[in-house]
Amino acid sequence: MSIDTQGHTEEHEESFAELFEASLKERGGEGVLKEGEVVKGTVIQVTKDFAIVDVGYKSEGQVPLAEFTNAKGETLVKVGDPVEVLLESRENETGMVVLSKEKADKMRIWDEISAACERDELVHGMIVGRVKGGLSVDIGVKAFLPGSQVDIRPVRNLDQFIGKDFDFKVIKFNKKRGNIVLSRRVLLEKQREELKKDTLLKLKEGAILKGVVKNLTDYGAFIDLGGIDGLLHITDMSWGRVGHPSEVFNVGDEVRVVVLKFDPQTERVSLGLKQIQEDPWHRADEKYPVGTRVKGKIVSLTDYGAFIEIEQGVEGLVHVSEMSWTKRVKHPSKLVNVGDEVEAVVLDIDPKAKRIALGMKQIEPNPWTLLEDKYPIGSVIKGQIRNVTDFGVFVGVEEGIDGLVHVSDISWTQRIKHPGEIFKKGDEVEAVVLNIDVENERFSLGIKQLHQDPWDTLAERSPIGSVVKGKVTKVTDFGAFVEIEEGIEGLVHVSELREERVEKPSDVVKEGDELEVKIIDINTVDRKIALSAKAVLSGEADYRDYMRHQGGDMGKARLGDLMKKFNR
Repeated sequence: MSIDTQGHTEEHEESFAELFEASLKERGGEGVLKEGEVVKGTVIQVTKDFAIVDVGYKSEGQVPLAEFTNAKGETLVKVGDPVEVLLESRENETGMVVLSKEKADKMRIWDEISAACERDELVHGMIVGRVKGGLSVDIGVKAFLPGSQVDIRPVRNLDQFIGKDFDFKVIKFNKKRGNIVLSRRVLLEKQREELKKDTLLKLKEGAILKGVVKNLTDYGAFIDLGGIDGLLHITDMSWGRVGHPSEVFNVGDEVRVVVLKFDPQTERVSLGLKQIQEDPWHRADEKYPVGTRVKGKIVSLTDYGAFIEIEQGVEGLVHVSEMSWTKRVKHPSKLVNVGDEVEAVVLDIDPKAKRIALGMKQIEPNPWTLLEDKYPIGSVIKGQIRNVTDFGVFVGVEEGIDGLVHVSDISWTQRIKHPGEIFKKGDEVEAVVLNIDVENERFSLGIKQLHQDPWDTLAERSPIGSVVKGKVTKVTDFGAFVEIEEGIEGLVHVSELREERVEKPSDVVKEGDELEVKIIDINTVDRKIALSAKAVLSGEADYRDYMRHQGGDMGKARLGDLMKKFNR
């Protein structure tokens, strides 16, 4: 038997080696500890910073205590606990084996994931954050979830998934590179196909189904019926107005809808929500008979009126002409705005055409019906001229009510071509009430009626046969017009200018000449006066002598001819 320098025999060395090998095998070793391998050990001591672990090597190993501490800072290991650790290094500067429980756990997880991939099993994990192109998932180790694999439909906001747990399918695994790619979409598609089979059995026109709002667009909402989506168009959401689907739904809302149309070949489904409820127009005529006073909200304005929603799905039109008794409304926005709460009266209703005619002015008494009592015919009013036109002037009677003084009612005697010759906007005038037409909303006034018609008393002031002086205002081929009073003219026919025959009146008189004439006839109805200059010149005493001189009936005929020319 040989003995070494330490006093051990070779036999003892061989025996010790066999025992060490056997010990390693019991602890999970393979005879010789190798760096990078996972071995079993036992905690023999816990210090402030480390857990001392016996792995059957000639020296113990140490594991940072932080690897045995949970999120609350609690130490989860004690002396005697069995552990699996990774041998990182045989010995460090203190002569101890360097071990890692954390790395051993990860290696074990990698093995488990690898096994799951081989068996085509799912893995469970939590989405912990965003990374370039997708999300980071903790499945024991960090894995990558591409954005395209998060859901069946593209997801705009990936942050909504952070902190949530899901099952995933491993679609790429490379242990050497530490690369794991996951998919949630694959699972959802599989689930969707299974749901779709059941849903297709229920899909038929008229069926009422439950669904979840999956997506909102400007024109409607897509409803997940269970493996198949249907479109709920914005016009089928409510009997009332819907500006945007987001006014009615949020993504994720559960809804009951009715199938309006289903095409098995294309698998397109049209859905309705309002069809589950009764159309409010069906009994609208019973609920809103003509004359009913209603309240509602202005929902739309047009050039010709305002639409009022009196209940969801029932709107009526107030025409611009039905907004005010007195105001001339050029556009509804001058009186109301969208969103205003207003009152109105039902003027007409047609449920089949889904039309209601409303009036806002009918809420108040018609001021035109009160005018006859306030302003009886013949009464005098005072007001400002609000407008001057070719045919007359409008005088303000009340707020929104004007009376018209026609050009023919401005003066008894003046020939007025345009009222603007006498009046301007803003002038204050007095006028007499001539007529009130309530139905057509017309108020007629007269200014000349403030004074007596001078023609009524002309015969008293200037009786037939009297001689008066006047000024020639106009000379024509058939005679001369002479103004005998302000605004009152008479005609001196060419035959009445001289005793001798006159071919051209302009040879005898001219405009502006003063002329003494005799009144030979007065027609107050037609406002015409026949005058004679030759009667004054001949010195005839009266109209009878004149008539006898003309020869009785023949004279009357000539006077008739004279008046006809005068009328021209």
